[in-house]
Amino acid sequence: MAYRKGNPRHQHGSATEYGHDKAASNTGAASSSVSQFAPFSLSKDILNEPPVSSSTSSRSSGSSNPRHRTRPSAANHKRATARSASLGENSERDTRTTADRFSQSIRHDSEALAAVRKKRKRKKILIGVLSAVLILILGTGAAAFAYISNINRNLQDGVDDDLLAMLSTVDKPEDPFYALLLGIDGSIEREKDMGTNFRSDSMMLARIDPKKAQITLVSIPRDLKIDNLDGHGPQKINAAHAFGGPALSVKTVSELAGVPIAHYAEINFDGFKEAVDVLGGVEVDVPIEIDDPQAGGHLDAGVQTLNGDQALILCRSRHSYDNYGSGDDYRAANQRMVLSAIAQKLLASDPVTMANTISAMSEYVLTDMDVASIIAVAQSMSGMTADSIYSAKAPATSEYVNNVWWDILDEDAWEEMMARVDAGLPPVEEEVIDPLTGTILSTAGGSAYADSLNSVHAANRSEEIGLRNGNGIDGTCTKAQEILEKMGYRKINSRNADSFDYEKTVIVYKGTSDKQDAELIAQQLGVDAPIPDNDVYLFDEDILVVLGKDFS
Repeated sequence: MAYRKGNPRHQHGSATEYGHDKAASNTGAASSSVSQFAPFSLSKDILNEPPVSSSTSSRSSGSSNPRHRTRPSAANHKRATARSASLGENSERDTRTTADRFSQSIRHDSEALAAVRKKRKRKKILIGVLSAVLILILGTGAAAFAYISNINRNLQDGVDDDLLAMLSTVDKPEDPFYALLLGIDGSIEREKDMGTNFRSDSMMLARIDPKKAQITLVSIPRDLKIDNLDGHGPQKINAAHAFGGPALSVKTVSELAGVPIAHYAEINFDGFKEAVDVLGGVEVDVPIEIDDPQAGGHLDAGVQTLNGDQALILCRSRHSYDNYGSGDDYRAANQRMVLSAIAQKLLASDPVTMANTISAMSEYVLTDMDVASIIAVAQSMSGMTADSIYSAKAPATSEYVNNVWWDILDEDAWEEMMARVDAGLPPVEEEVIDPLTGTILSTAGGSAYADSLNSVHAANRSEEIGLRNGNGIDGTCTKAQEILEKMGYRKINSRNADSFDYEKTVIVYKGTSDKQDAELIAQQLGVDAPIPDNDVYLFDEDILVVLGKDFS
């Protein structure tokens, strides 16, 4: 198993409010996703020109932000009223009866199913069973038809011709396909304060293989630098949504990854919470204690079942990781973990729960997919297990240029990663787990997610630490103990050393099983490497730390 240490970038520079740090994420038009949930926007520091106004949007829906809103809202009610009026006018011109239109729809669906009957007989049976259950629940065929039609309208409200033109087609239902998943920081509460111009929070490229029941999730840093974004010069990739909506987001990611994207989905805060709550919560292993007011609150570390509000806190928090490395990397990893947990629980749910979840999410999700296609994919993926979920982040390094943080793509590593993904392989050769926090940074078909639910939590380490003040400076042990506690150590015995003459800090470990912990402690304290116990120092704990004058 490989381990990667963090690469802190938020420790340099002033602390700022959530959603406005790194001078990089805030002010423009909105954006979206399924999974990852923090802020995006465009500031004068980020963009070389002001955010795009609604009048310059490339969308053709007639609304400046067709999906950058949270249902219900006044704007949505107006659109719904206008749409109802439009439907009323069209019905006067349409001489077909409702029964005729319903029959035509049934014939169309039957022909579509018949085309794949030979190769997907089992899936057809499963979908048929699910449809029958839904109709029985709803009481009548007409009620089921109206119910499903309403969900489809909700899901696709805001999908425009520009987006559809950018999406590729899938030749066969069982063929693998790519989907772009976006998250936005919108909610009813935030709409009251901010209006409907929400920011993109996360971006994931997903490869879904129905035949193998396999999912690959690749997080794309929102600060990733695009040298020339659709003629707008150097921009961060999350600016694509502000400049050109979902269509430009799809185009940009497709060109970046070199793969066709067949489907698009975005979700906001309310939808994410609703999905988790409808499923009865999701069980995950929270890597460290989260105490981040800007993310929404507090979470204890360890294995637990999170409700919607709690899951959102985990997916939004990055400042809890400021002492470990890049908060964006840890947050993206937690988002992939939570999304994987949601997918597994949804796909393992009964038809009623699945239908209720899709219905609830339809109020907050924008996607080109309809109920039938979602159910078809879900049923074909029903056998998916934790080791069938691959995940990673696009390889990039952070650079601070002219008061702006940029993520610079490692193009060679990215090309290699996407070649593996496109071939159906894990994006990385082996899983990567952060040794400081236990955060699962990438998976490669192993059991990292499953194991994390049954392992001793990294944030509750069992090793006992002997901490000694060897420099005579007041507060030395208190400062070091705070660092150790943040690393997850709870058994710390602190007192003065035998003398205050230690020029350098000494870290001694008793057994080989304690060596890695001792090395991590030395790294976090910024002192020399540890040494094995050679009977020179007398201590009862697993690891002895004698603080010298080199510890500042």
